[in-house]
Amino acid sequence: MQFLVHTDKTSLWISLASITFNPVAWNIVAQNEYKNKTITRMFGGNARYGCYFLTLLIFSFGILRDSLYHRALLHQPQTPGLLPAPFDTLVPAVLFVLGQVFVVTSTWALGITGTFLGDYFGILMDARVEGFPFNVLRDPMYVGSTMSFAATALWYERSAGLLITLYVYIVYVIALRFEGPFTDMIYAKRAEEKKLKST
Repeated sequence: MQFLVHTDKTSLWISLASITFNPVAWNIVAQNEYKNKTITRMFGGNARYGCYFLTLLIFSFGILRDSLYHRALLHQPQTPGLLPAPFDTLVPAVLFVLGQVFVVTSTWALGITGTFLGDYFGILMDARVEGFPFNVLRDPMYVGSTMSFAATALWYERSAGLLITLYVYIVYVIALRFEGPFTDMIYAKRAEEKKLKST
């Protein structure tokens, strides 16, 4: 089996750029929102409307990213035999379903504002969500998304897609190094403020 990637295809680089853009842009926008309330001010001081606006942007760019990834795969050569039958259809199907379960259930557990950076708008959750899927994975949305990328690559038998999936994983790991500590700081600050008020 030959591992094939055509690096001369523009669609490959556009896909990689969109994968990079999403978490980087949203982290920058969200941290700016926390410090300067730029989006909240756009909506007359209504943080919830601002968060819904950012949700729409994140969701729309996510669909665009997935579309560009699909297009990039179709421009890459097929690699028959990535998985032997019947695993060539079974494994990607199971991976995709599990990935989507993690994404959908984490969104359900967190709600719209919990999922789409509401804490940066000052819309904080009462307590840490510890039910499924957070009792199985620390970052189920990122893991589920990565699984879906891998599933799509395997389904279309594109070895280039597996390399893109590895890149997705690396980008998410880097994003979490910024996102995680910043979110922890927001909640630690709230806990400190509550402690000061109670004394």
